[in-house]
Amino acid sequence: MYSYLKGVITEIRTGSITVEVNNVGYALLTPNPYLFELGKTTTVYVYQKVAEDEISLFGFINAAAKELFLKLITVNGIGPKSANGILATGDIDQISAAIASGNAKFLQKFPGIGPKASQQIILDLQGKIDLEAQPVMSGSMTDVDAALQSLGYNAKEIKKVLAKLDGTKPANELIKDALKMMLK
Repeated sequence: MYSYLKGVITEIRTGSITVEVNNVGYALLTPNPYLFELGKTTTVYVYQKVAEDEISLFGFINAAAKELFLKLITVNGIGPKSANGILATGDIDQISAAIASGNAKFLQKFPGIGPKASQQIILDLQGKIDLEAQPVMSGSMTDVDAALQSLGYNAKEIKKVLAKLDGTKPANELIKDALKMMLK
């Protein structure tokens, strides 16, 4: 079993990278290969899947991404390829927050994740996701957090609401949406 590989990124392809370590090139399936820099010495966190007909290596940009991947593959019906797909199209902080807050709708936007799978992910992982170690906010979400804190809401309530918000809206709309959720 591997924990990580430290080497030079020699190739970046759609869905995978090659890491050269001591003159051996390891092909790693990765959620987002474009996070890696070609020609740079990098530590890649690795998960090895051994099946009857194949051995696959999955690579992650950091330990937090690998940890979430490992949690996702413990869910009944979610294999390494599905977990990789979730991580490829989503931010790990938002995914973690959605699981912790029970936001099934957010999880259903990922390929191959329908209502049953999203509920299964929440059922199996809710309470096992450490939000303290993973900040949820970026951009206008920080403004929403600050506004809710100034109104006296506690961090736990705020994190649940932030996970349900559509981060693509402007801050003023997000604050209105957050207040509506808080008042329910």
